Amino acid sequence: MQMYSSGAPGFTLSLANEEATRRFAADIANILEPGDFIALGGDLGAGKTTFVRAMIAYLANDAAIEVPSPSFTLVQHYDLPRLRIVHADLYRLSSANELAELGLDEIADAVVVMEWPDRAGSALPKSRIDITFALSPREGIEHRIVRMAGHGVATVRVDHLGAMLGFLDEAGFGTVARARIAGDASTRSYERLVHGDKRFILMNSPRMPDGPPLKHGLPYSAIAHLAEDVKPFVAVANGLRERGFSAPEILAADRDAGFLVLEDLGAELVVAGDPPAPIPERYERAVDVLIALHRGDLPDVLPVAPDVEYRIPPYDLDAFLIEVELLIDWYLPLRGAPATAEERARFLSLWHDALRPVLYAPKTWVLRDFHSPNLLWLGDRSGVAQIGLLDFQDAVMGPAAYDVASLLQDARVDVAEKLEIALFDRYVRGRRVQDPDFDVNAFAGLYATLAAQRATKVLGIFARLDRRDGKSQYLRHLPRIDAYMRRALSHPTLAALDDWYRSRVPSP
Repeated sequence: MQMYSSGAPGFTLSLANEEATRRFAADIANILEPGDFIALGGDLGAGKTTFVRAMIAYLANDAAIEVPSPSFTLVQHYDLPRLRIVHADLYRLSSANELAELGLDEIADAVVVMEWPDRAGSALPKSRIDITFALSPREGIEHRIVRMAGHGVATVRVDHLGAMLGFLDEAGFGTVARARIAGDASTRSYERLVHGDKRFILMNSPRMPDGPPLKHGLPYSAIAHLAEDVKPFVAVANGLRERGFSAPEILAADRDAGFLVLEDLGAELVVAGDPPAPIPERYERAVDVLIALHRGDLPDVLPVAPDVEYRIPPYDLDAFLIEVELLIDWYLPLRGAPATAEERARFLSLWHDALRPVLYAPKTWVLRDFHSPNLLWLGDRSGVAQIGLLDFQDAVMGPAAYDVASLLQDARVDVAEKLEIALFDRYVRGRRVQDPDFDVNAFAGLYATLAAQRATKVLGIFARLDRRDGKSQYLRHLPRIDAYMRRALSHPTLAALDDWYRSRVPSP
């Protein structure tokens, strides 16, 4: 796949063979959203139907799926796991007036892929994706030149795809095989790049748009100090690697567009089984990572590139409180128990008091999502380097106990209380070796507070993923998180909060 620049909107690709066409079809499939319209142009035999078949096979995760040409039926429907596809072929239409008989204007939630769109005339939607295939006989019988442009709401996605393909081409990965990796709950996406016997990871993290203002004119992401681009990831990754930790090496970067090619740390996890359960020895090594990370003072300013620095934001009171409010905004309505204004005020007042010791605790790097999905096992390395670290772009300067709680009360994995206690003891013993004056009792109070705060936040996030984003799969974790939260709230210093939760927060 080779990119060609053009002064016109969109971009042009050279596809050398059918495999390149399949790769391009997967790229298009990955950017599609319900309601999209693809106008697929090109002469007979240019490869339009081959492209559609490849795209549908990719979305179906079934290379053998039957995708007949709709030349005679005019329209074919495919209900696929992520999207509904409507494949239309207007070749036999004599006029645009016949379009109404196809019922395409009644399909709002599907992706429409239309061959011979010129037959539709002015009926084509203004927001659409135009893809035109052309033969290139001088280059070979399979060679195709593809022109792609976005219109209306699709323009940004098409331009971002063009930028990604250009980045890969320039970085030397334009023709390598790529396979999408199941992502997390964020807008980031990942692909594994396979180049001979070498493996790399493409991280695609477009800049996050600001949400609506919530407080002080700021959106949630700004108040909670969430990364808006890849600069924090680059800074923290390099900072971790410099200190002997196994963060992925960054091999190529386009920081403005949000593309990184990373070292592939593999796929071996710190959990095993179905359902997954902690592998104690690997969790112990992860605890050792935190002991080593918290050993000394860490800077809050890190280099990103020559003359470019990144300041790690503080985990301040506003960030802690906006996170716990997710329980009020999303989880309680999900459970049919919305809070009144007075109950919200009491809730925030109790958390304000509970967090006071947290705010005065010594500060370190809080990686913030230090739990099983983001920890890889690197058995060929030694010591703390055996734990591969991912997803730390939202790092903040805050209390060490936060990441300990994140690991020991893993939101996606059952960590038995006995194992939690053993791992907690391992951590505090390691800290006391470093610092004989380490206050275990004070740390235990911070741990309980932050475990309760994190569980409260995650209940809200998972409820939001269900209600706002339609991702109901996260609801299966709610009973576990609720149990962790109530375990943490049993600490004597959190008695007032515990009373509020017992009276106002229903269990799943």
